[in-house]
Amino acid sequence: MSATKHFVDTMPQANRIWAAIGVAGLIGCGQAPPPVPTPTPVQRSVSTPEAIAKAQADSARYPYTEADIRFMTGMISHHAQAITMANMTGEKDRGAAPAVVTLSGRIINAQKDEIALMQTWLGDRRQPVAEPNPNGMRMVMNGVEHDMLMPGMLTPEQLNLLRASRGEAFDELFLRSMIGHHNGATMMVKELFDTYGAGQDQMVFKFASDVNIDQTTEIARMEKMLASIIFARHSN
Repeated sequence: MSATKHFVDTMPQANRIWAAIGVAGLIGCGQAPPPVPTPTPVQRSVSTPEAIAKAQADSARYPYTEADIRFMTGMISHHAQAITMANMTGEKDRGAAPAVVTLSGRIINAQKDEIALMQTWLGDRRQPVAEPNPNGMRMVMNGVEHDMLMPGMLTPEQLNLLRASRGEAFDELFLRSMIGHHNGATMMVKELFDTYGAGQDQMVFKFASDVNIDQTTEIARMEKMLASIIFARHSN
């Protein structure tokens, strides 16, 4: 069985259970032994009295909801895994195509900044600030702590399969993985806007809208790149 077929066969269906879980289940991410390396820590601005006051004033006009908090918290881990995947393209002896490396650089730069934005939003509103965890959002259910994958996120086994790939096989598997990952992010945005009262906070609305547009655009770009790889293979 090829690596790509094994990956597709083991791709989990998008997990939408997280959207029904209350914010009381959220806790700050700890340091459980992850099966994959975490991304380089991102720098975020420290909340100031002025920033907190502004956040409170904005929230008085456009109240944020538990769904907003879940979205921002879950998207931190979602972005963290995308960065972990993108970092693989620059590893020694990876053999990734230049176009894949360039795409990965854009993902890393954009999503590091967005993680900082989400952490600042949570901190300014005195909510638990999650650390970037590529293994999923840290949850407590029935007194048991575990990581929950957001829609489109890869399992540890799938990440290891991607990490073991090289050359064109890596490029194809990376593109398939990241397309699914991006589709998961757009599903999270849809869940947010489909939730009554959510997405009214100005920053949440703008950020979620930008995620939807940016990742939809990148999906189209990656689909063309993937089609080129498949076409070239069948032409030889």
